[in-house]
Amino acid sequence: MSEGGCLYDGRGPGAFLRKDRLDETYRLLGVLNSNAVYEVLQVINPTLSVNIGDIENVPICNLNAHEEPATDRIKACVSCAKDDWDAYERSWDFQSLPILTASAEPTPTLESSYTAWITQNRDTIAEMKRLEEENNRLFIDAYGLADELTPDVPLSQITLTVNPAYRYGGKLTEEEQWIRFRQDTMEELVSYAIGCMMGRYSLDEPGLIYAHAGNVGFDATRYKIFPADADGIVPVTDELWFEDDAANRVSEFLRATWGAEKLDQNMAFLADNLGAKASEAPGEVIRRYLAGKFFKDHCSTYKKRPIYWLFSSGKQGGFQALVYLHRYHEGTLARMRAEYVVPLTGKMQSRIEMLEKDRDAARSTAARNKIAKQIESLKKKHVELLAYDEKLRHYADMRITLDLDDGVKVNYGKFGDLLAEVKAVTGGANDE
Repeated sequence: MSEGGCLYDGRGPGAFLRKDRLDETYRLLGVLNSNAVYEVLQVINPTLSVNIGDIENVPICNLNAHEEPATDRIKACVSCAKDDWDAYERSWDFQSLPILTASAEPTPTLESSYTAWITQNRDTIAEMKRLEEENNRLFIDAYGLADELTPDVPLSQITLTVNPAYRYGGKLTEEEQWIRFRQDTMEELVSYAIGCMMGRYSLDEPGLIYAHAGNVGFDATRYKIFPADADGIVPVTDELWFEDDAANRVSEFLRATWGAEKLDQNMAFLADNLGAKASEAPGEVIRRYLAGKFFKDHCSTYKKRPIYWLFSSGKQGGFQALVYLHRYHEGTLARMRAEYVVPLTGKMQSRIEMLEKDRDAARSTAARNKIAKQIESLKKKHVELLAYDEKLRHYADMRITLDLDDGVKVNYGKFGDLLAEVKAVTGGANDE
């Protein structure tokens, strides 16, 4: 059911009923989502696609004979599905991550909050399964198919995002499904933290806070618990060059949400579920995820139309920074260059010179070789960064503006190769 604001075409048709017959609409929804009607449709059109005409040909039983509790049950299913959808960023009605408030403990940790949320999810999945099976039972009887069908609904068919069997079913065991779900949940937590950094969301207020254009009307006072970034530019580098980079700010986010006392514990839990490697410190794991995998996950979530754009110097990873497209304005590139890129070139050069002294003073061949590798890596990054600075200066002088009405695909292509994944986002001429 749509509450409005949706468009329909041949690939996504809709049925429209009178508002003064809303209860009948719910009952019809129950009929069409029952396994009894699914079997009828297999007879009418045994193909992968169901057309409008096929739905019109479904024999509908007397809906008025199945008023209560059918209507309340279907309303409960709709409400459950909507709550599930709204728990994720992609929903227009997204308010906040449920995990933040899931635990009833006075001083919860990230792990205890996750555990409490999983308990709630299991209850939700079980309730949805019960409701759907009762719905099936009702309409199996109504169509006289009791000898042909059972009302049972497999877990993999409970189409809730919080249901791992639905999200990953058929590919993973139940234990692997929940492990994957925990990993995805931690990635979603990082995404929400980035959103709070950018000012898209706030820990002070629910829902979407800022999504206008050009940073116009941005109100920094709406972000007291966890301050939003001053300019919507967040460095994402594979080592610590700036105190306000994304990895450090994720740590600040955990401190703001679960307290300073258990920060180390919460950092460890987050890192363990972002693919920690042996001997890596939690901060290193989070930094590696942000610098390497986060943007690809973000593009996947937003269907190759990212709202946080990754400016990248290239494959050496000398410099990367996320920019919130709604806060981008004609002076953003100049600020990025002045505040980050130019200072970073100096910092890298100083680091190289320091390492060269350490190499010359090293007493063993192994130590010298190890330092030499670091120097070689840094020199490659430094060369890449110098070239990037020239390109960035050129585009900064152009003072590019965005027209959000043109969409992400058009606007993303205005920056040449300053951005990462340009081909994936802008696509081909026929890519919509």
